[in-house]
Amino acid sequence: MIPFDYERATDVDSAVATVTGDPRASFLAGGTNLVDHMKLGVAHPHLLVDVSRLPLDDVAELPDGGLRIGAAVRNSDLAAHDVVRARYPMLSRALLSGASGQLRNVATTAGNLLQRTRCVYFQDVSTPCNKREPGTGCSAIGGYVRYHAILGASEHCVAVHPSDMAVAMAALDGVVVVRSADGERRIPLSEFYRLPGDRPEHDTVLAHGDLVTAVELPPPPAGNRSAYRKVRDRASFAFALVSVAAELTIEDASITSARVALGGVAHRPWRATLAEEVLVESQPTEDTFTEAAGAELAAAQPLPGNEFKVELTRRVLVSVLRSLTEEARR
Repeated sequence: MIPFDYERATDVDSAVATVTGDPRASFLAGGTNLVDHMKLGVAHPHLLVDVSRLPLDDVAELPDGGLRIGAAVRNSDLAAHDVVRARYPMLSRALLSGASGQLRNVATTAGNLLQRTRCVYFQDVSTPCNKREPGTGCSAIGGYVRYHAILGASEHCVAVHPSDMAVAMAALDGVVVVRSADGERRIPLSEFYRLPGDRPEHDTVLAHGDLVTAVELPPPPAGNRSAYRKVRDRASFAFALVSVAAELTIEDASITSARVALGGVAHRPWRATLAEEVLVESQPTEDTFTEAAGAELAAAQPLPGNEFKVELTRRVLVSVLRSLTEEARR
C-alpha cells in the first residue's frame, strides 16, 4: 500500500474544505471499497479525511412522509430500520442481498452509492482501462464480459455499477444531498450517475470535494407493492448478473403507478422509464409485462459473451411484475 496521511474531520464544512483544496485527498468512511483499491494500486490518495464520525448517521422521517437517510448510516442498520422495512421493503431487501453481514456492518449509505465498478480489468493494474487510466483502452471489449453492460455502454467502457442499494434508491426516486464549498444542493438519483460516453473515469456528476451528506426518499404511493430480486452466479455475496427493483400500484384492475430500475446491466442503476410508460394505465397482464420489458430492452447491445443477459433481464422483470400483481390481488 502507498503511504498516506490521515486526518479525522471534526465537521462537514472543514472536511469539504480540506478535500476541495487538495486534488489528491479523498473522503474515508467505511472504506470497504476505497481501501481495497488502495491495496490493489487502483487508487492513490495521499490524504484520507475520515468523515465516519461526523453526525451523519441518523434516519429521520420527513414532514411529507418521506425519509432522510444520513450518509454514514451503516447498511445493516438501514436494512433493519423499522420504517424502511415497513414503507420501503424493496430497499431493505436490496441491502440484505448486497454483501455479507460483516461488510454491511461497516459499509455506509454514501459509500455504497459511490462504490466503483468490480470489472476485473479495472481492478487489474496490469491491464489497460479507460476508467482507471483514461485513454489507455478498454480491455473488457473482446475479453471476459459475463458481468458487463448491455445498456448505455460506449466504445470506451462497458463496465456496470455494482450497487444493489443504488438500484432500489433509483426506483424509489431518491435524491442525493450534497455539500460543497458553494453550499448544499440536491441531485435526483436519476441525474447523479453518468453513462461512460468518452469520459468513463467520471462515475457521477460530483466534483472533487463534494461530500454526500444524505439521501432523501419521497413517501411511497398508497397501496403500492414493491420487490427487489437479484440473479447471481452463486446463492450469496455475489454481484448481480441482473437485478430488478420494481414498485406497482394497482387500482380497479389498472396500474396507476410504476417505478422500475435495473441493476447489473449498465454503467449506472438503470431507470426503466420506457417500461414504466407501457405499464402505467395498462392492465396488469402477462402481455403488458412482456411488452414493457421488450420496450426497455429494445436498445440493448450485448457483447459476445453476455448475450444471455437480455433474455435473463426480460424474464426477471416479467416475473417480478407478475409476483407484485399476484401479491396485490391477495
